Amino acid sequence: MPAIAPRGNGRRAITEINMVPFIDVMLVLLIIFMVTAPLIVPGQVELPSVGTAARQPERFVHVSVARDGALRVRDSAQGGEGEPVSLRELPARVRALLGPPADGAPAVPVVISADRRATYEHVMQAMDALQRAGIARVGLAVRQDSAR
Repeated sequence: MPAIAPRGNGRRAITEINMVPFIDVMLVLLIIFMVTAPLIVPGQVELPSVGTAARQPERFVHVSVARDGALRVRDSAQGGEGEPVSLRELPARVRALLGPPADGAPAVPVVISADRRATYEHVMQAMDALQRAGIARVGLAVRQDSAR
């Protein structure tokens, strides 16, 4: 049987991608990540701490947020649970309890406390309404648990 001679010069173009350099680069990156991973310190979230005041203010306005979002406002000098008020009426009622600002006297603080099961949205709506009304000192009441 006669031998069949190849046509042309016998060279064919290689149409495949050479994967060896790609694999080399990936292995080097893998080794770098494996060596540096133990050196990375995990980030820690710093929660705000509650400062203790030297003394409680003599007078403050207390706004309480119930579980269902109902608001009550009272002056610290008054006893009881306070008057029910809507979110729309809250800034006007707090301004009435604060009275006119005294010259040289510090602003009377407004303290917001909420039921444990109240949603964050209701508390923020009350705080936002007071801050938009220009009430300077608005804060949140917190309870410190002794068993931490």
